[in-house]
Amino acid sequence: MKASKVDNNFLSLVVQSIFRLIFSRFTIAILMLVIQVSIIVFCVMFFNHYLLLLFGGSAILGLLITIYIINQEANPSFQISWIILILLVPTVGVFVYLFVKLQIGVIALSKRYQKIRNDMSLFLKQDRDVYLNLEKQDKLVANYVTYMNRISGYPIYQNSNTTYYPFGEKMLKDLLIDLKKAKEYIFLEYFIVAKGIFWNSILEILKEKVKEGVAVYFMYDGTCSFELLPWDYPKMLESFGIHTKVFNPVIPILSTKYNNRDHRKITIIDGLIAYTGGINLADEYINQKSRFGIWKDTAIRIEGDAVNSFVLLFLENWNATKEKPLKVELFLKNVKPASISHYVLPFGDNPFDEYQVGEVTYEQILKTSKQYVHIMMPYFIIDHNLLMELCNTARSGVDVKLIMPGIPDKKLIFYISRTFYQTLLKAGVEIYEYTPGFTHAKMFISDDEKAVIGTINLDFRSLYLHFENAVYLYQDQTILKMEDDYQKTLKDSKKITLNMAKKFPWWQKLLGKVLRVFAPLL
Repeated sequence: MKASKVDNNFLSLVVQSIFRLIFSRFTIAILMLVIQVSIIVFCVMFFNHYLLLLFGGSAILGLLITIYIINQEANPSFQISWIILILLVPTVGVFVYLFVKLQIGVIALSKRYQKIRNDMSLFLKQDRDVYLNLEKQDKLVANYVTYMNRISGYPIYQNSNTTYYPFGEKMLKDLLIDLKKAKEYIFLEYFIVAKGIFWNSILEILKEKVKEGVAVYFMYDGTCSFELLPWDYPKMLESFGIHTKVFNPVIPILSTKYNNRDHRKITIIDGLIAYTGGINLADEYINQKSRFGIWKDTAIRIEGDAVNSFVLLFLENWNATKEKPLKVELFLKNVKPASISHYVLPFGDNPFDEYQVGEVTYEQILKTSKQYVHIMMPYFIIDHNLLMELCNTARSGVDVKLIMPGIPDKKLIFYISRTFYQTLLKAGVEIYEYTPGFTHAKMFISDDEKAVIGTINLDFRSLYLHFENAVYLYQDQTILKMEDDYQKTLKDSKKITLNMAKKFPWWQKLLGKVLRVFAPLL
């Protein structure tokens, strides 16, 4: 009798699983994409009598597009990838290029972001006294701040305290305490949110805060609703009183807008405290779930007037979705703690402008370093200019170290990253792989006086396509703690030699080199 009941339960579960699979959003999305691709294939087959005209026309158009690409002021890595694709398969290459470049929705969104940025620039003013203090201490850093003011608008602050967290689980304790103390509002913006210990512990606090009259605004990237959360999850959160938005939700329509993901990780409490770093709201980030061994990630807590820049970063993406825009002036604070000598510059990177402030920031650290530059990254797929900057910094006698994952989360990306190893090693860059697991931290540390921590990876997506954020630190004691943690991480990492890099499996090297050609387009 019991066996029969177990069999019936098992059969019921199987039927339910099949039913959910057939009618799941994943299956529907795949079906819609197949239909769209089938229509394109049908159109090509329908005009098969005109193949000679089609191929000839696409070859001429491909040549014209190639000339156009060469004459554009664009990153050479992107230009080369497009040219190879167009010359290799003219018909497909031309179609894909025109499809990517003629996205009306993306063009309209770009204009909207430009307006939002112009409106918010009214609230971003560089304190003249802070700048003059910095200029007296380091003219090169002051020049970098001038660039950031003119390009992205974000100022540098001198009255903010910072706290560094070497692991996600260490950050979680303070984050929960700060959330419980919120009195006015809470902003949260994250790339990944997954049900579990981490997110559930935060959600329970948010629900209590709403009951206390605290305004809670929560935004997450649309990839979550495709993979991790139900599509109607915002409705559930709204029922708790949590204002919720999904940034760029994934729908089954071919579009390039999905390239522009919201990769930012920001928590803001009452305009007084902000958190950022590489840590998303999922259990692997606090090592409560093991996916790729030990998950090494880092974060920083900001307290003081620099939090205002985080407020503007959050509102940039919140207001870009049009529904329920928020007034900037309602959330900014004029907080001036006792004068502090160190400098903090929070900033964001936006794919809809022509400037890559994340890449420029990394280059600035490399160009101005005197003793060392220590880097920790999960991915390494960069353009020629940044690669040469790294190599030349090492050749000049500066100690350049790079820590990469020992257990990668994306093997193909890891194979591409490893294709850079020999070039770096020959130039004198030391490379280490974190043997206990996966390093998701994004950090540059230099000379015990400069550092960057945030969400910006060393890959084309982070540097050119995603919405990102980070914090530039100068003469902050937190930098020493970051470097101390870096040294501890080195002890848990395996040093990669040139001989070892040459002996990587041949098929991995071949696959990595082939994919590297098209890496800017992936």
